[in-house]
Amino acid sequence: MPRQSRIDAPGAVHHINARGIAQKPIFIDDHGRNSILDRLGAILVETKTPCYAWALIPNHFHLLLRIGSVPVTTVMRRLLTGYAISFNHRHWDHLFQSRYKSILCQRDQSGTSF
Repeated sequence: MPRQSRIDAPGAVHHINARGIAQKPIFIDDHGRNSILDRLGAILVETKTPCYAWALIPNHFHLLLRIGSVPVTTVMRRLLTGYAISFNHRHWDHLFQSRYKSILCQRDQSGTSF
């Protein structure tokens, strides 16, 4: 059965997470954490994608992104591919479990905006 396509409209807010394979760590040291944050920062500036929150946990990470003119798939492909290549050069291991997860977020009834 094919994967469902993601809702990727400009202005949509996505809660995104990506996990390490077999619950293995994807951040082994400060170098890895700094590397993904540097990559994320450069990609967000280049694509003009706002990031409202991020969390790095040893075996996964979370992002809260508002999609601009560049699709979330492009942002995440660049982030995950670049980081995985860097990680594999340093640690010689597979990194991500599967495709990243993306949950479309909505405003609550109070009208609070992101």
